[in-house]
Amino acid sequence: MNFARDVVDAAPAGDRALVEIDRAGGRREMTFGDVARLSARWAGGFAARGVGRGDVVMTVIGNRPQWVLTMIACFRIGAVVLPCNEQLRAGDLRMRMVTARPRLIVADERDLGELEAALAATPADLRGRLSLLLIGRAGDETEDERWLCGSRPAPAVELAPADPCLITFTSGTTGEAKGVVHGQRYLPGQRLQASTWLHARPGDMVWCTAASGWSKSARNAFIAPWLNGAAALLHDARFDPHERLEILEREQVNVLCMAPTEYRVIAKRAQLRPLPALRGLVAAGEALNPEVLRAFREATGLEIRDGYGQTETGQLTGVPDGGEVRPGSMGVPLPGVRLEIDDEELVLADPRTDPTFFVGWLDGTPAPEDRPWRTGDRVTRDEDGYLYFVGRTDDVIISAGYRIGPFEVESALVSHPAVAEAAVVAAPDDERGSVVRAIIVLRDGHAPSDALAAELQEHVKLQTAPYKYPRIVEFADELPKTPSGKVRRALLRNG
Repeated sequence: MNFARDVVDAAPAGDRALVEIDRAGGRREMTFGDVARLSARWAGGFAARGVGRGDVVMTVIGNRPQWVLTMIACFRIGAVVLPCNEQLRAGDLRMRMVTARPRLIVADERDLGELEAALAATPADLRGRLSLLLIGRAGDETEDERWLCGSRPAPAVELAPADPCLITFTSGTTGEAKGVVHGQRYLPGQRLQASTWLHARPGDMVWCTAASGWSKSARNAFIAPWLNGAAALLHDARFDPHERLEILEREQVNVLCMAPTEYRVIAKRAQLRPLPALRGLVAAGEALNPEVLRAFREATGLEIRDGYGQTETGQLTGVPDGGEVRPGSMGVPLPGVRLEIDDEELVLADPRTDPTFFVGWLDGTPAPEDRPWRTGDRVTRDEDGYLYFVGRTDDVIISAGYRIGPFEVESALVSHPAVAEAAVVAAPDDERGSVVRAIIVLRDGHAPSDALAAELQEHVKLQTAPYKYPRIVEFADELPKTPSGKVRRALLRNG
């Protein structure tokens, strides 16, 4: 198998593949022929830089065609792509570099500062093997881009289903984020959710608004639409609810995939209106409240169909097109996916029934395909088989669709000279579902104040991705702990 050959090259060359709207509002279209031709040349350029089968290529690019071309070029030659979100800071990027040991980094010029800081802190042997290719602003190609576009095209190689193709990092609760490795089967495996949940059709325009670097973006920004013969919309700009509606209307988007928070904010801050071209609305990451569902139903005549998946598993559940939407439910298992509930925890009974189950972790540990996969999520199931998310069995915070590990935020907080200890938990929020709440124990000589709380928030934004910063900062004399010294997060969540 090879996604570049079997999907991109095989598509009608004149069919629309991508529509880009850049930060300045500029617009351009690319056909499948354009993507096939350019990705083959980019693949040849990567090979000329020493990238081969199994080598890691790291990207730090926004929702731009250059990110897509890099992904397809990697799929073409059997390289393993590691997309990184542009909000990651030097410490986050360094950790990914040291762990994944990329051969090549393809980055937007606007992210060069954080990358250089990360590279400066990496071991010399890693820096010595790395190449860096820079992408310019819209309409301003760099010398690297011109060289890539002029490189000798590389042919598509034959790949096995378990050969690695994609690395995504998932947040942990007791340590740093772990790298999850997906095999080539992950790419065609997206056809299941593309056909039943996303429900893209040939000729559709599909817009998945997730930023590059997240698992939902990797599977739904262009892979799932293309498997079904649909085009993909890329918008490289910050979220604005009014602009979002304008683009939906102007570009005649047929299927929209957004984070629940984005639906909430649009319903609350923008004037919803009929969107005649729109045929499907889907969301995943957390439950939507009934008033948001009602607002979109009344304005557009459409239901927002929820779904559920993990970085390790891909999509597992969803409300199918035409299926009944039940407020708070993440739908039913996708066809052929066996899910069970054991002690309130959702369990994938047989990972071999999931076409997108991961092949292992980046440290070389293989995925447990021979036994049930415990998701770590607590759910309930009604009499008709609809599943409802209750909460995490661990302490991962899901805020606006982002999964945030407390350890990452706590590590950033305790690096501040005023902080002796820090504990991070989720706090409920009407728009984001949950937000990060930090409880701080100060060092001697420091006193609680609003100014210090704001300073700590800014400190976290500089240390790690800004979306992780604590929106609530509280001070305490001590943290509740178990006899063995572990923080009792349940008491903090309920306090």
